[in-house]
Amino acid sequence: MLTPNEFQLKMPVAPLGSSGKTIPILGFGTAEYPFGNFEAVKQSVLYAIKLGHRHFDTAAIYQSEKPLGEAISEALRLGLIKSRRELFITSKLWSSDTHHDLVLPAMRKTLMNLGLEYLDLYLIHFPASLNPGVDEVPFDKEDIMAMDMVPVWKAMEECQNLGLTKSIGVSNFTCKRLEELLAIASIPPAVNQVEINPHWQQKKLREYCTEKGIHVTAFSPLGARGTPWGSNRVMQCQILNEIAETKGKTVAQVCLRWVYEQGVSLVVKSFKEERIAENLDILDWKLTAEELRKISQIRQKRGLLAEQYVSENGPYKSTMEIWDNEI
Repeated sequence: MLTPNEFQLKMPVAPLGSSGKTIPILGFGTAEYPFGNFEAVKQSVLYAIKLGHRHFDTAAIYQSEKPLGEAISEALRLGLIKSRRELFITSKLWSSDTHHDLVLPAMRKTLMNLGLEYLDLYLIHFPASLNPGVDEVPFDKEDIMAMDMVPVWKAMEECQNLGLTKSIGVSNFTCKRLEELLAIASIPPAVNQVEINPHWQQKKLREYCTEKGIHVTAFSPLGARGTPWGSNRVMQCQILNEIAETKGKTVAQVCLRWVYEQGVSLVVKSFKEERIAENLDILDWKLTAEELRKISQIRQKRGLLAEQYVSENGPYKSTMEIWDNEI
């Protein structure tokens, strides 16, 4: 296991387009379901910073912005980091704020929650809108509406132009949605954060994003078990368990190493100290060509279907329509 200093020196980064900015490959997630476990978020983030984590992912809907901000403030006070500039902080615009006149206020509220002057990355959380003020999940079907992409993205670009965020991007966008966005964007999305793990490898989407210069970040790299959208499918996979036993690693480490070897960044959440440490220990070993071949043959199935966005009166009439027939 690397020491914190060794880990920071070895921490790989990926470029974000042609901007000259980079994103740390290994990120720490703060989405603890049900949302609102403030103290657990704060303490786990502090521990992660001690171990060397510098990339943290939050979102307005997670209710984790404030405890993340408190942990950052505490880390600065304790001298665990010398400057906010050492950190890469991502947050996301919730669907009820994907309206042109609400984007900037939502951005400013996120910064207030975090106690920061700027984000490193601000993402549209999902390619749909809800009626303003709907800030809980699940939500009512009648609150769902299509997102007017042009004015919403222009407002996201304004956030970057004002210096409130270094980069902007999206989450849960398919190739089709990205194509629509790229057609109208003055500033192209720097990142698309999507579900990726050995059971949902997203090869087509990853290739498309590479072609378009969009960096991909993986969420739910371990299958998000314990959440309404997750399952034990990844962690119980026989192929992954056999590889883990052969290498003397955990199944989680094998999954994270596989994601890392795909050339994408990742965000993984654990509030248990031993797991946080284990999840970082993936940099100084590799999967063999045969192990990669076996993982490539795992049966594919999407975990996050986003069924709550399906509505007869909304933009998506089925989960197949949300995901361009790829589930």
